[in-house]
Amino acid sequence: MPVEPEIEHLTTSGTFELDGGSWEVENNVWIIANDREAVVIDPAHDAEAIAAQVGDRRVMAIICTHAHNDHVNGAPALAALTGAPILLHADDLPLWKQAHPGDSPDEELRDGQRITVGGIYLHVRHTPGHSPGSVSLYVPALDAVFTGDTLFQGGPGATGRSFSDFPTIIRSIEERLLVLPPETVVYTGHGPTTTIADEAPQLDEWIARGH
Repeated sequence: MPVEPEIEHLTTSGTFELDGGSWEVENNVWIIANDREAVVIDPAHDAEAIAAQVGDRRVMAIICTHAHNDHVNGAPALAALTGAPILLHADDLPLWKQAHPGDSPDEELRDGQRITVGGIYLHVRHTPGHSPGSVSLYVPALDAVFTGDTLFQGGPGATGRSFSDFPTIIRSIEERLLVLPPETVVYTGHGPTTTIADEAPQLDEWIARGH
């Protein structure tokens, strides 16, 4: 019998570019996999390194939590290396086109959708605010939620640039993420992990500071 899926992690480095600016960043790339199947979450910067981590396992999907270039710039190359489809919420297509004007995602992510890998489910939750099509992926079997740039240790993702909105991200966090079980581990797009229990008490503080 195949083993139960586990969470694997890579850190990749590159640039984030938006609104004419460019910033050096390190991204978390998350892989949920057993010995046979894998899904890749946020294929950032280095498709070859991600493909090497996956090895000979079948990649069921390449899931983009949102379409800022630092989260999707490795997607077409990884798709070419693995044959896996690229999944993105349709509301982020304008951002995708900035990064990949000649390519399109293969499938649309939808709120409430379930994606299967190794016999467990990833539940898609539309969590806009950082971008219009941002999603989080809740995996009850692993007590995990993958939040992209929606929720970090210490607060919400940035909302000071194009396509973002602070009241919207607060609503997404309050209604779609902080309602998850307190023990749920939050796997973020950048920086350390946290838990719902650690972040929930800070909501009023985030609202008061306005970012």
